[in-house]
Amino acid sequence: MTIATPSPVRGRHSQPSDYAALLSLVQAQGLMRRRYLYYSVKIALLLGALAAIAVGFFLLGDSWFQLILAGAVGILLTQFGFLGHDAAHRQIFASGPANELLSSVVGGLLVGMSSTWWTKKHTRHHAAPNQIGKDPDIAPNVLRFYPPDGPQRSRLLAFVTAHQGWWFFPVLIFEGINLHQQSVRTLLARGHIKRRWLELSLLSVRIFGYLALLFVFLPAGLAFGFLAVQLSVFGVYLGCSFAPNHKGMPLVPKDMSIDFFRRQVLMSRNVGDGRAVTFLLGGLNFQIEHHLFPSMPRPTLRRAKPIVREFCRSRSVTYTDVGLFRSYGIVVRYLNRVGLRARDPFQCPLVAAYRLQG
Repeated sequence: MTIATPSPVRGRHSQPSDYAALLSLVQAQGLMRRRYLYYSVKIALLLGALAAIAVGFFLLGDSWFQLILAGAVGILLTQFGFLGHDAAHRQIFASGPANELLSSVVGGLLVGMSSTWWTKKHTRHHAAPNQIGKDPDIAPNVLRFYPPDGPQRSRLLAFVTAHQGWWFFPVLIFEGINLHQQSVRTLLARGHIKRRWLELSLLSVRIFGYLALLFVFLPAGLAFGFLAVQLSVFGVYLGCSFAPNHKGMPLVPKDMSIDFFRRQVLMSRNVGDGRAVTFLLGGLNFQIEHHLFPSMPRPTLRRAKPIVREFCRSRSVTYTDVGLFRSYGIVVRYLNRVGLRARDPFQCPLVAAYRLQG
């Protein structure tokens, strides 16, 4: 499986004015305005749900029904994660520092994740989605999102990689632990770290306070069970929210140059627009619109979708929009195809369809 190399071709597909034209359309509809009422209600509801779970926790006491609450905590923390994501993208307030502070507080004190670490990583992803060597979200790790340069040295590793699509969801169980660990490592690293002491303080309160709460009020076995369920649900839910958006979409070679508009549209996938899906995925199902306009408030993405889709049609740019469960099937099949190194060379749809400037 290889990635095709584009031929350098100039023409209407590389016009730099396309994005400016689309942005003008969106701004004319007022879609970039802040949505303070929406986010005020959202924050109030999330905090109310957290308070309700806390009351239930103390009322249940030593009961294995606590594991149901643990799952609810995992879901709620993921919803808080979506809120932190919106703040990091400056969707909530007009003020940059206000958004950064909210992102740090939500991430560190509630989710248990460093906003500084996540923002740095996520910014690189937005700058070059699915580009080999630039997008950290497809960097080789436990799973491979593009073929290795050579054969696997270990037979066991080769077997696991060949069937990695089926390992994708089980691996997400450990994603919560990974996010906590990466956050701590980043904040303890040498060099300048913006808001290091604020985030370290918030993260320390979150991690040690949470563990103390569990092990003081619950027997050790139940406390470990609560923690395991919460982390598993959090990891799987968060991973399943981000995975459908880019995995299995075209890969971009290291040295390929693409204009911003096509880079964001062609490497992103929308996942339906039903209100239930939008709620469950925190608005990430409108991934194309989000990548084109990262600071657009979450509730406005739905209104931007028909504008963007029609604009793509007028420019003959593929706009990918599939159902939620179909997107998961695409991800699993794609990962297995990478692992198996299919006999037929992998022809990047991006290159085959557009032959953009290299």
